[in-house]
Amino acid sequence: MKLLHQINLAFASLLLLVLGMTALLIHLVLIDHFMGEQKQELRTMASSIATTLQLQAAPLASATDKTVALGQAVALPVGIEAFVSDAEGHVVSDNTGPASITTTVHALPATVLSAKDAMIALNPSGVQISSGYLVRTDPVPQGTLTLRTPISKIKAIERALLGRLLIVLGVGGAVALLLSLLITRKLIRPLMKLRRELAKVQERRFADVRLVPAGGEIGAVARTVYDLAGELERYSRVQKQFFQNASHELKTPLMSIAGYAEGIRDGVFEGEGARKGLDIIVNESGRMTKLVTEMTLLAKLDSEADVVQPIFVRVRELLTGVAERINPLLAQRGLSLDIVCAADEKDELAIMADKDKLLQALLNVLSNAARHAVRRIAIEAAIEDGRVVIRVLDDGSGFSDTLLPHLFHRFVKGKDGETGLGLAISRAIVERCGGWIRAGNQGSGGAVISLSFPQTAA
Repeated sequence: MKLLHQINLAFASLLLLVLGMTALLIHLVLIDHFMGEQKQELRTMASSIATTLQLQAAPLASATDKTVALGQAVALPVGIEAFVSDAEGHVVSDNTGPASITTTVHALPATVLSAKDAMIALNPSGVQISSGYLVRTDPVPQGTLTLRTPISKIKAIERALLGRLLIVLGVGGAVALLLSLLITRKLIRPLMKLRRELAKVQERRFADVRLVPAGGEIGAVARTVYDLAGELERYSRVQKQFFQNASHELKTPLMSIAGYAEGIRDGVFEGEGARKGLDIIVNESGRMTKLVTEMTLLAKLDSEADVVQPIFVRVRELLTGVAERINPLLAQRGLSLDIVCAADEKDELAIMADKDKLLQALLNVLSNAARHAVRRIAIEAAIEDGRVVIRVLDDGSGFSDTLLPHLFHRFVKGKDGETGLGLAISRAIVERCGGWIRAGNQGSGGAVISLSFPQTAA
């Protein structure tokens, strides 16, 4: 079932449940209200009649005819019947006819009698429902006063109100359901568009994916899908470029190796020329070996989850190890290296990282700085915003504006670059260790590459 239909079905079920409960509660409240009003009217009427009969009691006490003219005692509303009975249950006066009847020969009706006995036993001034009547009994000097009124009138009013209530609730429910259909369709429409965009992702048409305008969580998902498609497009493009560049980088040394090997085999190069050709073959073989090694490392960093093994690393020891390994290159180029490692108030700077891999990443960054520095390279480590930041600065000419956005991409070479994979490997290692790497230029000239990691307590 489609999501649109599921939401509409769920809303309709909930609406029916809510409206049904509402109608039931209103029905019960109306019944209770009408019954309470009728009971209150019986109480008021009983109190009025009892007072009147008490006033009549004194003259009747000395008279031989003790019948009571109830009809003349008080005017009763239409629908209310009154009986005055003696101790044996015989009616001495009633108000059931068009005029007052005074008699002592007939008994109370069975419905009134049973209700009267129960009410006197339970509560002499209460109201009870009996055989379709509301009945109230009260003691009076002449005997017992019983009032009753049929509840059929209340039920008729109740049915009329219930019918109107059901009509109102039905119309309201239909309007609410119609509005829910319109609102749900409006909410689902972005999801339907998003599904079409995801189909483009499935078909690898990343460049054709468009941002679906929507708000709330759906808008956030649409933005994520759009960004994902852009990242996949970039990754696909980078992969194509990677294979193209890799084939080009491998083809050049292979051509040199094959050319000199064939020349030596055919006798084209002899003596000094042959030795020179062999040197070129060895150099190009080493270059190919390095290129293949770096490509393999990049592939592992991209695909293998356990290629990086984080351990506790003290930053000062890490930088000292980097300096020891880079010193031969610095001495060859006549460069100096300054290390400034700030410590916090308690312990030395420390991070969680793969020490060997991170050492390689820093060596790649320092090698890049050594190719462009004039006299000096500096490494600074400090805590900034709760993170350990390591900066490598040189006094060279800095990065060009066209190179900066692509500096950490694969096979992107600057001036005097080698394979174009060194900084790409550094970025992959740093990110796998939970950090990030950025490049920029100093205000006073020269390049700066920053590495940032979460701080670890030493």
